[in-house]
Amino acid sequence: MELKVSVSEAIALIKEVENVPAKILEYIGMNIQKEVGTFLTNLMDKELTDHVGREKYERKEGNSDYRNGSYSRTFCIKGIGDVEVRVPRDRDGDFQTQVLPRNKQYDERITEDIAAMYLTGISTRTLSLLSRRLIGRSLSPTEVSNASTELKHAVEAWRSRNLSHEAIKYLFLDGVNFRMRITDGIRLVPVLVAIGVREDGTKLVLSLQGGDKESSTTWREFFKDLKKRGLDGSKVKLGIMDGLTGLEKVFQEEFPHARIQRCQVHVARNVIAKVPTALKREVADDLRSIFYASSRKKADEFAVAFQEKWEKDLPSAVKSLSNSLDACLTFFSFPEEEWISLRTANTIERLNKEFKRRTKPMEIVAGENACYLLLAFISLKMEASWRSTKIGKVRPNLPQLKKFTQLT
Repeated sequence: MELKVSVSEAIALIKEVENVPAKILEYIGMNIQKEVGTFLTNLMDKELTDHVGREKYERKEGNSDYRNGSYSRTFCIKGIGDVEVRVPRDRDGDFQTQVLPRNKQYDERITEDIAAMYLTGISTRTLSLLSRRLIGRSLSPTEVSNASTELKHAVEAWRSRNLSHEAIKYLFLDGVNFRMRITDGIRLVPVLVAIGVREDGTKLVLSLQGGDKESSTTWREFFKDLKKRGLDGSKVKLGIMDGLTGLEKVFQEEFPHARIQRCQVHVARNVIAKVPTALKREVADDLRSIFYASSRKKADEFAVAFQEKWEKDLPSAVKSLSNSLDACLTFFSFPEEEWISLRTANTIERLNKEFKRRTKPMEIVAGENACYLLLAFISLKMEASWRSTKIGKVRPNLPQLKKFTQLT
């Protein structure tokens, strides 16, 4: 394509560019859009010539089809912006150009870019405001949402994928709340999450499912769905959770061969909540001695000492710990190198924190499907980072840590 500019036009352009340097890029863009539009129009005209079997004004015996004018159409191309084209028509009305996709206003690469930006946490409203600068065309919030819905089927396939080939030994379980637009209002909707740990220590997100995290019935259906998808419940040895209402009982019923590890962080919070401010630090230190003891025997000894020390002054705190002690010391029955990962629900808490961080700019998620789309994307990103951080394995990625491990 040749860009033609007269001498007078060039002089005028140079003077304008002296005042506003960016103008030349704007002019170049406008000319490129015009030239591309002309090129596509000519290409479609040649396509019609092949369809009708004759050139313009050419007569041909036995052929009744001929050109029947054209109509104007705008199409947005990545890196170029909106281009104006003339789409030719034939008399019979059966000509359909293959140059531009039917019922599409912009090329597929733009759809992919919009979906990618949406998945990274940019809201539909913000993308709509930025779209002209980013892709050369203004998009409505609805268009942005529609671009992302094309990924819906892929997300659903991932959420319902077969798990029969996964040998899962541990389950981290929790629920996280999101503000969603449901019917005619904004509602706080929980999403249940399960992270599985394979036999080799690698982690993966097994399920994301909307539902009441305080409901035992919801958790039961959640576990049944995992089994329907092929999860072998007999291989699950441990469930790590934070003591949600009804969860532990249902877990034991659905996974009778597994044990429960209650998150020590949540247990400690419940105990310390019953302690006066002046004593919180001392009580926290005593709890740490129990939870980080070198063996179950030592932990039990520290627990007895804790009871004797605080029974008189802090009976509610002592009772709170006593009610949860066995459940939060289950990890001692598993390999020692895994204790650091099994003591708490930090693994799933970090995932939930990332969910919240990435959805925070949106304030309100546009429904359950939109939520699954974002969470699936974040889950796959997290799984990629987990490949080098197996359960019980601390990666010595700092020079100081490498040196320390060598010395010990």
